[in-house]
Amino acid sequence: MQTIIGGGKAAGNGAGGALVKDTDAKNFANDVIEESKRQPVIVDFWATWCGPCKTLGPLLERLVKAAKGAVKLVKLDVDKNQALAAQFRIQSIPAVFAFRDGRPVDGFVGALPESQLKQFIETLIRGGGAAKGPSQLDQVLAMAKDALSKGDAGTAASLYARILDQEPDNVLARLGLARAAIALGEAEQAKQMLDELPADAQKGADYDAAKAALDLAERAAKAGAKAGDLGAFEDKIAKDPNDHQARYDLALALYAGGQAERAIQHLLEIVKRKRDWNEDAARKELLKIFEALGAANELTVKGRRGLSAILFS
Repeated sequence: MQTIIGGGKAAGNGAGGALVKDTDAKNFANDVIEESKRQPVIVDFWATWCGPCKTLGPLLERLVKAAKGAVKLVKLDVDKNQALAAQFRIQSIPAVFAFRDGRPVDGFVGALPESQLKQFIETLIRGGGAAKGPSQLDQVLAMAKDALSKGDAGTAASLYARILDQEPDNVLARLGLARAAIALGEAEQAKQMLDELPADAQKGADYDAAKAALDLAERAAKAGAKAGDLGAFEDKIAKDPNDHQARYDLALALYAGGQAERAIQHLLEIVKRKRDWNEDAARKELLKIFEALGAANELTVKGRRGLSAILFS
């Protein structure tokens, strides 16, 4: 049998066809929704550049094949199917959804150890999972995450605060509120929130994204990169387009001011003009921004493509 690592040809066959296969937006309804009415289907949202995906993918494939047809695995590349990834509100990858009877019943984000993956699959096969659909709390979490991804930090903060009124120890809400605080210019408050998280919560994609956003905000503040500095930086660049420090500081100022797209454009311009400037500072800053925005964010996807085009041209 051929194993897929980060995509490729489908591997393994069961009574109803391939146990592991790739899909896309055109075939998703048939490969996942309809197929899950016959047996459980696990969907792995991944991308070629995602390191944890290369660990999780092979583990999932092996465990699904070991189940001998009791469950199937479908893999979807978020870069090639951005609209579908957005529909499922995929902000970090790897993200895994379990489907039964035409709808999602369980899921997780990040690369889990093999023992937890086995339990996840066994529970799904036995008929476990949130068969009644997402709870009201899950719906509010999804609404808050969506608001934050669209730049509406005020609404996101309000929704996360509502959740924490009911569940003060809800880690996702605490991380989300920290990210909203960063976006609202309250970096010190966000830092305190992150520092107060229990040790076992200071890991995972959501925590890493919050830390990346905080790091960007703190470095922008240290560099004096504030909205009022934009004109000064722009004047320097107008006089000398190769003033990479001014362009870098401008990018920090733009990101701090909520203009992530323009920040990404200026950092890409630095990489284009001088890739190794200041020990790859622009490229490293781009990766930080991508992490802070989330893997499925449209700006991240577009920015990664732009970076790849420059680096591999």
